[in-house]
Amino acid sequence: MVKVKICGNTSKETALAALSYGADMLGFIVNVSGSKTSITPEQAREIISALPSGETVVVTTATDAQEIKRLAQETGVSTIQYHGEVSPETIAKIKDELPNIAAWKVIHVKDESAIDEARKYESIVDAILLDTAQGGQIGGTGTTHDWNISRIIAGDYSKPIILAGGLNPDNVEEAIRVVKPYAVDVNSGVTNSDGSKDLEKVKLFIERAKGK
Repeated sequence: MVKVKICGNTSKETALAALSYGADMLGFIVNVSGSKTSITPEQAREIISALPSGETVVVTTATDAQEIKRLAQETGVSTIQYHGEVSPETIAKIKDELPNIAAWKVIHVKDESAIDEARKYESIVDAILLDTAQGGQIGGTGTTHDWNISRIIAGDYSKPIILAGGLNPDNVEEAIRVVKPYAVDVNSGVTNSDGSKDLEKVKLFIERAKGK
């Protein structure tokens, strides 16, 4: 069964609700300018400390190793999702120093060059997350990319592939059918205009992704 990550959590109540609906992973966007679901490290830690279980992921655009390590330690997450231009060498260094924290690298699928870009990180990270980049905005675009490229990566790579980018309750089943990813990741597709989560959409997304 495909795993589900609900990203952009901004409150303890919605995070707990997502877990109760069957979410496997919860994402927290921390200190990312321009994101309507970005929160502070302190807010993320407060929510994470109240969770009974589940994998927790800090989403960061930071590129400085010390800043990234500090962010992971301050929030208490189990996984770092690298959205910034961070080299494989930097990620490997952070993993050596924080061996209990997993690393995911975001690859933006603009064209087939994403296939080779993902390959650079395959031996270093624990998973690769395929997302959409649009107009300079990374993540949370609400726009899908070419799933056929993602399907090639998911079929050829040894590490788990997480599919993101424009997913919502209406297209997640088709996305899973085409790409066959390890997990799917949603933020804007279940988020209200004020940045809060639409819990009915969260529940429906999880049910459809898991074939319930």
